[in-house]
Amino acid sequence: MQITNKINFLNFRGDLFGGVTAAIVSLPLSLAFGVASGAGPIAGLYGAVCVGFFAALFGGTPTLISEPTGPMTVVMTAIVASLTAANPDYGLAMAFTVVMLAGAFQIIFGVFKLGKYITLMPYSVISGFMSGIGVILIILQIGPFLGQSAPKGGVIGTVRALPELLSNIHPAAAILGILTVAIIFFTPQKVKRIVPPQLIALVVGTILSLTLFQTADLRRIGDLGDIPMGLPDFVLPTFSPGQITTMLINGVMLGMLGSIDTLLTAVIADSLTRTEHNSDKELIGQGIGNIVSGLCGGLPGAGATMGTVVNIQTGAKTAVSGITRALVLLVVVLGAARYTQPIPMAVLAGIALKVGIDILDWSFLKRSHKVSVKGSLIMYGVLLLTVFVDLIVAVGVGVFIANILTIERLSSLQSQEVKLISDTDDDARLTEAENALLDAGQGRILLFYLSGPMIFGLSKAIAREHNAMKEADVLVMDLSDVPLLGVTASLAIENAIRDASDKGVVVYLVGASAKVLKRLEKLGLFTCITPDHILTDRTDALELAVIYVHEKQAIAADSLPV
Repeated sequence: MQITNKINFLNFRGDLFGGVTAAIVSLPLSLAFGVASGAGPIAGLYGAVCVGFFAALFGGTPTLISEPTGPMTVVMTAIVASLTAANPDYGLAMAFTVVMLAGAFQIIFGVFKLGKYITLMPYSVISGFMSGIGVILIILQIGPFLGQSAPKGGVIGTVRALPELLSNIHPAAAILGILTVAIIFFTPQKVKRIVPPQLIALVVGTILSLTLFQTADLRRIGDLGDIPMGLPDFVLPTFSPGQITTMLINGVMLGMLGSIDTLLTAVIADSLTRTEHNSDKELIGQGIGNIVSGLCGGLPGAGATMGTVVNIQTGAKTAVSGITRALVLLVVVLGAARYTQPIPMAVLAGIALKVGIDILDWSFLKRSHKVSVKGSLIMYGVLLLTVFVDLIVAVGVGVFIANILTIERLSSLQSQEVKLISDTDDDARLTEAENALLDAGQGRILLFYLSGPMIFGLSKAIAREHNAMKEADVLVMDLSDVPLLGVTASLAIENAIRDASDKGVVVYLVGASAKVLKRLEKLGLFTCITPDHILTDRTDALELAVIYVHEKQAIAADSLPV
């Protein structure tokens, strides 16, 4: 059953509880992602409010919770770092413009109904990509986790600075970071159902930092500057002429990642609610949310698995829950944001680090080599490219290699259904009557049989059989079992037919569907095949072929000298 986000209050109690609980889960994550991105904690809260509200209002998955996520934060971190380095004065405003561009691209994806294609990529690529993002998120938290500022240069810069980071560990910060991760990991399931472990870790870590470690010089959220309260100031779109291309590329990448992240989470929501989301409507809702978030100086967001699952398990059924969650967080932004200033950065780093660990696809990492060696190599290749090269390069290379291998494998299997059949062949596809007709043709009739979708990978098989053609009087081209004819395969078939026609061989075309006939007509093949030689039944074509062969033999016999 496909449903849309019609706002109703039939399940108000469940939606209210779901929204409030999801807001409690979102608060520490939004702060952690805001700090991790370099845009500041308030940017995380603005993103959670804006994307959460408008995606719930206009999206196509009623129970989906949208907010800044680990993958989106990783990409946003790189965007903020690169643009502020290139343009210190306007780099951050340009980064928020990229968020708006990402939203615009998501709306375009939805309007052109590309939702069903966004996640149409091999699982090995998705797994490697997501696991790579998890690794990046973990690496970027090492500095703050150990009580120090994050090294410049992103992942590679942090890896290079590891000896220095380890030699200058801030003991109190490291203890708080480890305690945060331990609380999230080991909080009993019964307690998790009542209070999110991230919130427990945030509160406990902050209290300990203000009591037990009050004399320690800990890095806190307040060190980043005053956290504004009230509604955000609008950030107008800002472009630097030299950075327009980079911003557009980043916008597409961010929009694609947000779409993939969202639609994968929407599938999880479907499985829990036994419903079916509207992919294209969801992309439009996400796009609107990200545009507004960028205008307000917020982080980009996407469908969040943790928040969505908590929302559904708490009883939510409609988009009222997502709207409620956004309004609860808005109250925090308007009146309580300043109370987050004492939170230690190490605690937020611990929360973000745990998110990175959860993003890693442990299930597939453990058994990928058992399932498929090629799939495992693709997954690890995409993971390494994601971490050390570039996200777009990683996905592009992974999808290309995976698709090439798939096409090669399918073409190899399908090529067995491309063959020439003569009277000497024993082929199970032919009836007794058809075998008898081929025998009656005395080897002068060739049946060119094709079956299944004729994609470009099969052109080589068609050409191989074409080259193997022996002398004959009649060629019966059987396309009865061909539902799809690609351009490359069409050209290969054209070559076979034209070559036969040039040699004086009579050609019969059998069983071609209306679409296939239209494709062949556009190639101009009907100059080689007359309309009376286009038939629907293979037996009829073979009968006509036998008559033609016998008539030709009779004419040849009459012309012999007495």
